[in-house]
Amino acid sequence: MRITVLTENTTNGALPAEHGLSLYIETGERRILFDAGQSALFAENAEKLGIDLRSVDICVLSHGHYDHGGGLMRFLQINETAPVYMSLYAFLPHYNGEKYIGLDPALQECDRICFVDKSTNIADGLTLFPLPDEALLSPIDPAGLSMIEGGEKLPEDFRHELYLLIEESSKRVLFSGCSHKGAVNIASHFHPDVFIGGFHLSKYPLDGTLDAIGDQLADLSAHYYTCHCTGTEQYEYLKSRMPALDYLSVGDSIKL
Repeated sequence: MRITVLTENTTNGALPAEHGLSLYIETGERRILFDAGQSALFAENAEKLGIDLRSVDICVLSHGHYDHGGGLMRFLQINETAPVYMSLYAFLPHYNGEKYIGLDPALQECDRICFVDKSTNIADGLTLFPLPDEALLSPIDPAGLSMIEGGEKLPEDFRHELYLLIEESSKRVLFSGCSHKGAVNIASHFHPDVFIGGFHLSKYPLDGTLDAIGDQLADLSAHYYTCHCTGTEQYEYLKSRMPALDYLSVGDSIKL
C-alpha cells in the first residue's frame, strides 16, 4: 500500500499547501482518494506528481467540512465514474462560530454520492465505519463548532465523521480525516496497526493534557502518521512521548 499526500497544511517544499487534507491511496487492488482538500489544489498537485485522478476507483469523504470536501466538485469533473462515499449526515449545515464550514449544497445533485450511516464494506478489504457513542472513552469536545438540525443550532456531535479501514497484507490501516471524536477514542475502538490522519489538537496547549493523550496513544502500539489539524507544535511535543509518530506533509509518500 502506498499513501501520497496531495494537500495538507504543510509542504516538504516542492508543492504548495493549504489548510485541509487530501490523500491518494494505492492498494493492491484499488486507487482511492481520501478527502479532497478545500480547493482544486489537490488535483493540481496530483498532476505535478504524475497521479491520474481519472483512474481513481473510489472516493471517500471523512466528514462534511469544507477543508476536506471543498475540492469534491473538481474531482467529479475530472473523474466520471468513481462513487463518492460520505456520511448520511455530511450535508447537515456545519458552523465555526458564525462561519459556515460545511459542504457546497450543489454537491447533493450528484448521483454518484453513496451515503453511509453504519459500518459498510465498500470493496474487498475496505470498510467505512462511524464511531458509535458507546465507544467513547472520553467525552467529545465540540471546540466551538456547531451544526443546524431541525432549524436549531446545536453543539457539533460529529455524527458525520467516518473512518476508512483498509485490511491488506495482514495489516489494519485506519484513515481518519480530523478525529473530531478523539484520536484516543478512535484508536482504542479500532486497534489499527497503522493510524493515519489529523488528531485535531492544534489549539491544545503544550501541557499535561497532551501528555495524557500521547501516553494513551503510545500504549495502543500502533504506528501513527499524523497531519493537518494536529498542529506542528503539538506534533513535536507528542513526538517526544510517541516514538512511533511521524508527520506527513504535501508531497510525502509512504509505503506500508
